[in-house]
Amino acid sequence: MSFADPQSVTIVGGAVSLPRISAGENRGAFQSADGLTRLSVAHAYGQRTRRTIRLDLSKVAADPFESTVNNKYSMSAYLVVDVPTVGYTTADIVTNSAGLLTFLTATTNAKLTQLMGGEN
Repeated sequence: MSFADPQSVTIVGGAVSLPRISAGENRGAFQSADGLTRLSVAHAYGQRTRRTIRLDLSKVAADPFESTVNNKYSMSAYLVVDVPTVGYTTADIVTNSAGLLTFLTATTNAKLTQLMGGEN
C-alpha cells in the first residue's frame, strides 16, 4: 500500500502540493514543482523495523555576510520509529508515537520550540 499521490504539507499557513516523484520497494518520495519541498517515506526490515518519514525544505535567502548575494539554504525534519519485530501492535506504536508528537506540539508547540532553542 502506498501513500496517495499527490501528498500535501502545510508550511507557514500555505499548502504545498507534493506529487509522487519516485516509488520503490519499501520507499517513496514526493516533491513540489519548484523542487524546494520534498517528502520521503521509507521502511527498513531486519532484526528491528524502522519506519522513517522525512521532510526536506530549501529556500533562497540573502547571504548574511554579503547582502547583494542570495544563497540556497536547506533543512530537514524527520521522524524515525524503531520497533522490534514482535511485542508491539500497530495500535501500540501509533499511540506511543502520537504521544511524542502531542508532547512536542501541545501548548502552541512549546516543547518543540524549547528543543529547537537548544534546551534539554
